[in-house]
Amino acid sequence: MLLFGNLTPQSESPRVSQSPWTSLVEQVHASEHELVIAITGGGSKAISQLLDIAGASNTMLEAVVPYSYASLEAWLGSPPEQSCSEPTSRAMAMASWMRARQLAPDTDPQLLVGIGATASLATNRPKRGAHRVHVAVQTATHTASCTLHLSKGSRDRKKEQWVAAKLVLLVVGEACQVDTLDACESLNDQLFKIEPLKSLSQEAAPGWSEVLLGKQKYLALPEQSPESLPPQVIFPGAFNPPHLGHRRMAEVAAAKLGQPVAFELSITNVDKPPLDYIRLQQRIESFQSWDPAAQLFLTDAPTFGAKSALFPGSTFVVGADTIVRIADPRYYNDQEAVRDAVVESIVGHQCRFLVFGRHGKGDFRVLADLNLPPLLQSVCEEVSENEFCEEISSTSLRQGV
Repeated sequence: MLLFGNLTPQSESPRVSQSPWTSLVEQVHASEHELVIAITGGGSKAISQLLDIAGASNTMLEAVVPYSYASLEAWLGSPPEQSCSEPTSRAMAMASWMRARQLAPDTDPQLLVGIGATASLATNRPKRGAHRVHVAVQTATHTASCTLHLSKGSRDRKKEQWVAAKLVLLVVGEACQVDTLDACESLNDQLFKIEPLKSLSQEAAPGWSEVLLGKQKYLALPEQSPESLPPQVIFPGAFNPPHLGHRRMAEVAAAKLGQPVAFELSITNVDKPPLDYIRLQQRIESFQSWDPAAQLFLTDAPTFGAKSALFPGSTFVVGADTIVRIADPRYYNDQEAVRDAVVESIVGHQCRFLVFGRHGKGDFRVLADLNLPPLLQSVCEEVSENEFCEEISSTSLRQGV
């Protein structure tokens, strides 16, 4: 039962008489990998298993249990769409991997592992949904996840906890490239035939990892020739999904500025969890099917201070809600001096903003309606309501509104 197909090689080491789980954890601690693990809802016994066996200090950077919704939101950096889901496990794994990079800046990023697990198990009150476990792993080069649906009512809470924990340990073992065959067989013996295990994985495409690790400024899709000049008009966004409003904004911007519009997608975002490779592949495919001719730049520039450093001299196409966030001290630890320094750096890179109006609570707000710092205001140009007044949003499209 190899969880992720050919994700990692399995060794041919001889079978040992000790517990397969003890053997697996010992091999993990003997590997060169270091990991951060985050678990919520069930499976936290995996943490004690990893810590109970000698050598944990070689491997374990941090283990957290963000059990409450508020704690999980803080770990992810934004509210999860659903606490127990496969995408949430991947977001937790990516947050874990990025935390590992903070805790071990001198370690080869290829040896860092982020683990995320979220489960919905038996409890002391009736539960409508399925009992399930989602476990994900993030490394510099791949994202993978597995989901196990448990037979409801076949085990008590304690037994479901152990199944979840063992699944987490298997994912850790495969991520650290150790022999997991005995442990796989042990867990398989404890599962019913009606308990399917489903997995997903995505290797980083050429350039993705380099951008994420800061080895490459950006990745142009489709690829540009080395002689190509950087874009002069850039439309940043999450594009989840891209829609007619985005297209209309790009058309208006191109007409006003007399330049083609390039789009920018950042792997990290100040308001949303980072994009793991599965989600990134989905986002790129969605964008390219929406407009195959559009130029998309993949970056790791979550702030406009970072974007302006990557694309000096550019004009950024933004909505009124975005320009307000750039001016909001809340994004600078409530320090206006820090905010002002960032704005000064944007201006210093000779960047400007083309600001489109956005629908708010019962009104339509344009640049003239906003209270911005004077320096930021000085590098903004307004798109009037007559030029653009769309109500489409990616959020409403995702929610089917």
